[in-house]
Amino acid sequence: MAEEQREQRGAREAGESWGRSARPEEVEAWEALVATARRTVSDGLVVGTSGNVSVRVGDTVLVTPSGVPYDRLTPDDVTGVDLTGERVLGTLLPTSELPMHLAVYRATDAGAVVHTHAVHATAVSTLVPELPLIHYMAGALGGPVRVAPYATYGTPELAENMLRALTDRTACLLQNHGTLTYGTTLDQAYDRTAQLEWMSHLWLTASSVPGLSPALLSKGQVAEAGERLRGYGQHG
Repeated sequence: MAEEQREQRGAREAGESWGRSARPEEVEAWEALVATARRTVSDGLVVGTSGNVSVRVGDTVLVTPSGVPYDRLTPDDVTGVDLTGERVLGTLLPTSELPMHLAVYRATDAGAVVHTHAVHATAVSTLVPELPLIHYMAGALGGPVRVAPYATYGTPELAENMLRALTDRTACLLQNHGTLTYGTTLDQAYDRTAQLEWMSHLWLTASSVPGLSPALLSKGQVAEAGERLRGYGQHG
């Protein structure tokens, strides 16, 4: 029995597919995930294989694999785990940041999570405990974006710090590390990442002018904008 288990384990490590085949809705979600992951590179939010993206389909979390350039991912590379982190789809190891992704799904109604190493947002994470209220779009993220204290990547400690920073928010900064946002869809999660990086760039630019300090909004002003933003866009 032990010998058989070792052979099974060795086969999986050599590339045998884990668990079941991907369902049609998972195949479609994987295509969208790969497109979003590639977009983080083309938009300059990550370099190389840094950062990661996930999307939830039922009780399965599809996630970018560890150390694989996004432009090399194919439909056959679908990688999925259940909400405990057990692999159920694919041959590749999931991202090392899986604990953060799973923590978000367990604690929120998230449908997708995006983690990047965006330059301006990461720079802000080294300077202040939260991103100053430089723009009303902070309201779209739930309010002032907090910085989660530093912890080694891929650890439960980082996931715990992140969850505290995400309280009543849909985005946070990870100190000396990067960003994490979530949304009901991949598009929404990605848009929140882009908005966070833009606001970080804006604050760094405004605060760099010698002898001047940028005007900031109040929490009340941002909350009011957040209410209006809930009705933004097309309806019906």
